[in-house]
Amino acid sequence: MIDRDRFPVDPWRLVETSYSEEDTGVTETLFAVGNGYLGLRGNHPEGRRAHEHGTFINGVHETWPIRHAEQAYGFAEVGQAIVNAPDAKVMRVYIDDEPLTLDIADVREYRRELDMRDGVLRRHILWCTPSGKEVQIDFDRLVSFEERHLAVMRVTVTVLNADASVAISCQLINRQDGEDVYGGVPTAPRKAGFDPRKVERISTDRVLLPQEYWQEGSRSTLSYRVNDSGMTLAVAADHLIETENESDERMLIEPDIAKNVFRVRAKAGVPTTVTKLAAYHSSRGVPARELVDRCRRTLDRVSTEDVETFYTRQREWLTAFWERSDVVIGGHDDLQQASRWCLFQLAQATARADGQGVPAKGMTGSGYSGHYFWDTEVYVLPFLAYTTPQWARNALRMRTLMLPAARRRAFQLNEAGALFPWRTINGEEASAYYAAGTAQYHINADITFALAKYVRATGDLDFLYREGIDVAVETARLWATLGFWREGEDRSSFHIHGVTGPDEYTTVVNDNLFTNVMARFNLRFAARNVKAMEQDDPEAYRLLVDRVGLDPAEAEGWDQAAEAMYIPFSEALGIHPQDSLFLEREVWDLEHTPTDRRPLLLHFHPLVIYRFQVLKQADVVLALFLQGNHFTPEEKRADFQYYDPLTTGDSTLSAVVQSILAAEVGYQDLALDYFRHAIFVDLADLHNNASDGVHVASAGGVWTALVCGFGGMRDHYGELTFDPRLPASWPELSFTLRWHDTPVRITVTRDQFRARAGEGRAVEFAVRGEHYTVQPGEEVVVALEGQGPVIPGQPSLKQFEDVRREDGTLLSASVPTVTTSIPTNTDSVPTVGNAHPHGEDAVSAAHPDDDGGYGIDS
Repeated sequence: MIDRDRFPVDPWRLVETSYSEEDTGVTETLFAVGNGYLGLRGNHPEGRRAHEHGTFINGVHETWPIRHAEQAYGFAEVGQAIVNAPDAKVMRVYIDDEPLTLDIADVREYRRELDMRDGVLRRHILWCTPSGKEVQIDFDRLVSFEERHLAVMRVTVTVLNADASVAISCQLINRQDGEDVYGGVPTAPRKAGFDPRKVERISTDRVLLPQEYWQEGSRSTLSYRVNDSGMTLAVAADHLIETENESDERMLIEPDIAKNVFRVRAKAGVPTTVTKLAAYHSSRGVPARELVDRCRRTLDRVSTEDVETFYTRQREWLTAFWERSDVVIGGHDDLQQASRWCLFQLAQATARADGQGVPAKGMTGSGYSGHYFWDTEVYVLPFLAYTTPQWARNALRMRTLMLPAARRRAFQLNEAGALFPWRTINGEEASAYYAAGTAQYHINADITFALAKYVRATGDLDFLYREGIDVAVETARLWATLGFWREGEDRSSFHIHGVTGPDEYTTVVNDNLFTNVMARFNLRFAARNVKAMEQDDPEAYRLLVDRVGLDPAEAEGWDQAAEAMYIPFSEALGIHPQDSLFLEREVWDLEHTPTDRRPLLLHFHPLVIYRFQVLKQADVVLALFLQGNHFTPEEKRADFQYYDPLTTGDSTLSAVVQSILAAEVGYQDLALDYFRHAIFVDLADLHNNASDGVHVASAGGVWTALVCGFGGMRDHYGELTFDPRLPASWPELSFTLRWHDTPVRITVTRDQFRARAGEGRAVEFAVRGEHYTVQPGEEVVVALEGQGPVIPGQPSLKQFEDVRREDGTLLSASVPTVTTSIPTNTDSVPTVGNAHPHGEDAVSAAHPDDDGGYGIDS
């Protein structure tokens, strides 16, 4: 999948050995550096042709009124898109007034690498000028993890074989409003047409309104106010030169550009190094002058230290990160390199978000307009909770801060409690297409699930009782009013209608299975923890009652709704329908759908897609993983075998979940195939959109696939359990989990499971049903017999064919197009049964309080 001559395998570095313009956008993403607050795309320091000259500050965005073709009450009203902050990456090199331009330069040596041990992007070039002068140029760039607002860039120029005039032009450029003016024309025009994955273009003439801009000494400063959102930002840069050559400095300042140009009379073999220290600050509305002062203070403070100090601290910071986060895959350096790149992207997306959200593309690109989705809670937060809990807490705080807006949104949609936005930056709903946006009410349960995951892993009741419980209560209130009771033949059941699950190819349905099982979890979690607070911490309970106006009877109502939640099940097929009418639809013939008509959402009208059994991403299968304690092994296998052939994988959120369930139910080869797809989704640009930024959720899912898929870890009931499913070609897998502040190093081989605890307290866990306790500083070794069930091949719908024919349901369909009519199925369809009696298996019945637990089985 990857050109290994150009991108050789290195377990700790991403290396590029030759320059190419053909995939500029992808490499800009792959070589981006950031820290969760500030992100710099991997643009070359020459600052010329690029796919996207990207500098992003988390949360800094522009807004505009959404103009719907046909307006209706409750539609999202405010569009939001991340803003391209002023670009400080530019450090252009001229030799005898000839610029280095990679697309035409005679480059004799080229090497660019992102070292994931020290968090530095480096590039080495040997350039032969038209006059025959050999010039060595070494460049590096880092965004500090310790200094949240600081980026450091450095270039060293050495003319090897002659004296020469050298100029190094360091610039700050407003790319948002002046991209074309300053040589930022993209390498190729962007494709026209609809693609919801790309940034929405801001139509106003001017986005960043200049405020203060000035130069003093070798410091340059630009500041702006965002036109409609009113946000403010500032950047200031100090410039340092080190050389034994004669040199001088010239400066230029305008509202949209600042230049610090160093002119050097270079002697042969005598290097010249220019270092740029750039500070970025932003705000929701304080005057830009205040941000300029903050930039000044940042630079004044860091200028007292030697530049090398920042490189040393960056490496020390990452050493600690890898000690608690690394996953070691024995014998596969290609997978090791890719897994570490994914984990490094998680650090770059979350480490210093500090209460902001985690955009779907992190700080590496403008894809999805910089919006926050459910991606964070389901795919990223588990990694954070089990490796660096403080980051998980910070990410959850973003949701608690959005509660007021979520309450307003619920009221607008005629519901109680809170409804969190499907996609947002500022807390307001930004998804204009409600069917695949607002209708995904499951985001409420996803957030509460993430809260429970964090509290279970850490035991942090302080955060739960002070802030998190408000989210649990308000989301439970929404389910209580959104759902309704219906009398059945044998009992009353609780239903949720008019929602969309994770699969965006099936929208606005009744009793979506994923939504129902996650809402059940949400209701139970809120009910159990409210009751626990009342008993264990009366003062915290009293404050909660005051904050949210809690009626003591509400918790009992949530419990009742959870117990009666309708779980669709087809007795005829022995599977859980994705929703109440899913099995009535015709099956899309994926096998014969041309690859040039994928992903389906870019080639077929939504109404065409909605009429078929076809999935954008795992839906029921995701429920089987997140709420696996409520499904039997037989149910999981049957459901996986049915839905896997229907899943297009058009979403990068899908492969990791399919890998986990494939491993659990016995499709070991398929699990590895899905894992390889997920781990290389950006590095090999498998979805043809890595140029828009890293798929951060997929990167988080890679960790989950390793730990929960092949490592077999689960935490149902607040208990740590393992059932390893190591691929046959892997000799060993090891990773570290942090459980209630105790690090535990897990190592799995073909015949052995080892757990070694670090400093802390004893950790209890189970391996394939047997319980163990590991003491701090000690190791527990468990013999393994086999690796669980193994099913050859991959699942196919053919095994359901006879049953479906008896029921009269169509089995397949010709590939639909927008110009042909779609066959209508008028035959009878199987009746979807009442609430499935096995929706809560025997294990669940033994732990009735599981969904309400917070790490202690109540």
